[in-house]
Formats: sequence, structure tokens, C-alpha cells
Amino acid sequence: METIRFGNVTFSYPLSDSPALDRVTFEVHPSEFIVVCGKSGCGKTTLLRHMKKNLIPYGRMEGSVTYGSTEVSALDDRRNASEIGFVQQNPDNQIVTDKVWHELAFGLESLGLDNRTIKRRVAEMASYFGIQAWFRRDVSQLSGGQKQLLNLASIMAMQPKLLVLDEPTSQLDPIAASEFLQTIYKINRDLGTTVILSEHRLEEAFTMADKVLVMDRGRIIAYDDPRRIGRLMSGNGDNSRHPMFYGLPSVTRIFYSAGGEGESPLTIREGRLWIDEEMRRTGKEPGKGIPLWQKGTGKEEKPRKIKDPAIHMENIWYRYDRNSQDVLRGLTMDVEKGQLFCILGGNGVGKSTTLKAIAGIVKPQRGKIEVNGRLAMLPQNPQALFTEVCVEDELLEVLHGEKGTDREKVEKVVDMLRLMEIEHLRKAHPYDLSGGEQQRLALGKVLLADPEVILLDEATKGLDPFFKITLAKVLKKLTDAGRTLFMVSHDIEFCAEYGDCCAMFFDGGIVSAGPPKEFFPGNNFYTTTANRMARDYFPEAVTWEEVAKCVGDSI
Repeated sequence: METIRFGNVTFSYPLSDSPALDRVTFEVHPSEFIVVCGKSGCGKTTLLRHMKKNLIPYGRMEGSVTYGSTEVSALDDRRNASEIGFVQQNPDNQIVTDKVWHELAFGLESLGLDNRTIKRRVAEMASYFGIQAWFRRDVSQLSGGQKQLLNLASIMAMQPKLLVLDEPTSQLDPIAASEFLQTIYKINRDLGTTVILSEHRLEEAFTMADKVLVMDRGRIIAYDDPRRIGRLMSGNGDNSRHPMFYGLPSVTRIFYSAGGEGESPLTIREGRLWIDEEMRRTGKEPGKGIPLWQKGTGKEEKPRKIKDPAIHMENIWYRYDRNSQDVLRGLTMDVEKGQLFCILGGNGVGKSTTLKAIAGIVKPQRGKIEVNGRLAMLPQNPQALFTEVCVEDELLEVLHGEKGTDREKVEKVVDMLRLMEIEHLRKAHPYDLSGGEQQRLALGKVLLADPEVILLDEATKGLDPFFKITLAKVLKKLTDAGRTLFMVSHDIEFCAEYGDCCAMFFDGGIVSAGPPKEFFPGNNFYTTTANRMARDYFPEAVTWEEVAKCVGDSI
């Protein structure tokens, strides 16, 4: 018997003109790992919430959703709580206690289990998830990744048979997100727990899935093995491709864009082997290309002097308190006017501190910072900018002191809502938006201030692949108009495709910088999936489009 089944489900929210779910029918069998994907607003969250009794949204529903042989809406509360686990996007929305150990025990206490059983299960989960080192800490002291892991451990302590996750990594950095996804995969393989995961980061999730469910405008347009999903989405060429094709992993996009036939590779390893086979078949040998970063006379080239930088930092030193280590250590750099300048690097190396120093939020102990032009900053947590009760009012608040009529201000707000693709959310409370929607609102608020220099801290976090393309166009218009963008990001693919200059931040300073075609080919890990796949044959190809063209032209 299937674990969960949707039978011709149609659901509409109150006052909505179109259904959020439209005649949805599918089933999930025990121990399967299902990945749900699609553009923001396609119905993923609505679909998942129908799998948990206390999260079923209010509205008009037709059809049936059954767990085993029982309607989800008719499940008794104990079975609903213990057998169906649900992990939301924002970990702070799900944590209910102040201590880690109490959070692990809370669900078990609610089920009325005896103390001996609670202690045994808490100890087992803490050990399985590696929580021992922070078992007695306050929840407020945890990182975003630790909070989400705690959420997961608290749910798994109740030994659910079905685990539903709604974009659980949207608030996490790539390292924490990767570790979290690997933990979910381990749970599925070790315990046989059925997993249904909604996710935008498909590079890893695709390789874990038994099946991928693709949604578009409330309907299921594909539900199949991940190797065949790429084939279905690719159509017969560029003109017949479904938009979801551009949200698929780079390996899949390269394979079909280069003319690959059959089922696509999924992992980088499989992609490298496929390219190697195709290149050897055509007589091309590896190692013949010389990347840009290796070309030249052998002398170290000095960075180009920028005459009128938008941002100038000279010998910046900063530590948060007298007894701590220096976070910024002699940082010196110039950012050229009209550039998208991208800073990459690990957690804790000083990237966000650099933004705060430029914005004047922290004051360095030594050094000089100059900013030429009006400055605005998009913080890592978009909620830090929210002060109003609805989306529309958030944007109007920026224009409060500006010249112009109320009509002109409203028109500006409507234009920004349309640009950020959140027109349909204009009356929603900002805190009710998804992580990606909050990011769009915060960015719109920053742009309405019409700054000349914009600082962006993880601007693509929580955004789906489709809106990233829209965002790139917006950023390009800004740089073309002479605006300067300084972005801290973990999103290597976005920086490689759209950045004008990329830099590696380490140990409080910049260790390397250059245009994407020079910067990324010299790296093993801080480079794109596409470059890792094809660097033996096409070392200067950085984006998936470049690799696809190189491979396609060769075969």
C-alpha cells in the first residue's frame, strides 16, 4: 500500500481567481525519496501542507489525500503528530523551547511517553545527529544550520514514517545546506523513512531522488525517474523546452544542450566520464587547453589601477572586542564604478564584516574607507528591513519623505512589485512570505531608495532558479546605469555567470581576484559544476552554456 496518495485534488484559496492545486493525482510508496520542484508559486508548499493534518490550508478542496488507508484530515492527533513529520523553511518558526535538550524532548513529552523512553530516544537522536557538543546550549546561540538540524532531530525522535520537508535549506548557506541534505538522505537509506522534499537546490537533491515531481501552475507536469525528467523538460530543442529545464542541475542541462541522447548523467563524476568518452571518440585529448590563469610571461601581474573607485578600502583592521582575533587583517581593495563585484569564501572569514564596515555598522580600529555615492545595504536577514504590516506598505515607507504625488509613489510601488514578481502578495504580511519572497521584497525596498552603491549580503539566498535570471537582468540594468554592486555570496554559479569581478576572501583579506573566466578555472572547489566537469578539455569554460557549446561543437 502507498504511504500517501493524492486523488484528483483541486484546492483554491479564498478569493483566489485560480486554483493552487489543479486535479493533482499521484502516490508515494514506502521508503521512497521524492523531490518536488518547480517555480515559486507553482503550488509546492500547498501540496506539502495537505500531507499534515494541522497544516492543511484554509480554502475550498475537492478530491482526497490519504495516508495509508485514512484521509489525512481524519487522522487522530496522536498518529498525525508521531507518524508524519514536517520541516518548514525557517527553523525559527518551528522551535518552541529555549534549550536544545528540551526541544529534543518536547514532542515526546507531548505524546505522553514515560521519562525512561524519552531519555533513551533523546540520547539516540543527539548521538545520531552529532548534537552532543551543543546539547545543553540555548537555542538562541545556534547557527541557522544547527537550528534546522535540531528541528529535524526533534521530529525524528518521534520515529515518523513519513518526513515532509518544505525547502528546508532556503535559509542556509551552501555548506550547511549540503550537510543537511546528506543527513536527510542518510535517514532515508538507514531507517527507510519515506521522504518528500521540496527544494530549489537540485544539484544534490536530484542525485538522491527515486522520483522527481515537477509542478507548474498547480499541476503535475512530470513525475518520473530523475534521469528521465531532464529528457522530458528538454523537449526537442531550445524552442520546445519547458522553463523548468533551466532549473535542472548543470550536468543535465549541459548533456541535452550539447546534443546528448538518452538518459542524462546526474553527478559530476558521471558528467566527466560522458565528456571524456565523447571527446576521445572524436580524437580530442585532455590537457591540451591552457586556462587563462596559467597564461602569460610567468611574472606576477599587478592589479589594474582604478582611478575613481566607487569603494576604496585601505589597510582595514577590525576585531569585535579587545580579546578576540582580528576579523579583517590589513584589507585593501578597490571596487570599480558600474561593476557587480562578487566576494566568495567560507563562513567566518570576514565577508559580512566587510559589508558592515563599508556601511558604517562597525567601525574598524585602523584603516580608511571611502564610498563615492549614496549607499544602501541588503542584509543577510531580510526581515531586518521590515517595519510595516503589508508588502505594499513596506515599499511605500521608503518613499515617505520623497517628493511627488501619492499617485506617483503608488505607481513606483506597483512597478517594483511587478519587477520583483510579488504583485499577488501586495496585501500579505511580510512575515507570512516565503524566504525567497521576503528576499525579493527586501531587495525591492533597497532599490526604491535609488542608491548609487548597493551592498548585497547573500542576495540570491532562497530564490528559485527562474527569479535568479530576472534578478541578473535587474542587476545588469543597474550596472549599465553606473550603479555599483558589491555582493557577498555563496552562490558560485550566479557569480560566475553574471559577476564582472570575483574575489576569494580568506583570513580577513582578499587572496585572489579577477574576471570570472580568470578567477574560477584556477580553483578546485570554488568553481562551477560545469567547469569541474569539462576543465580537462575546456578549462576556460565556466558556465553551463559555455561548456554545452564547447562539447556540442566538438561532437
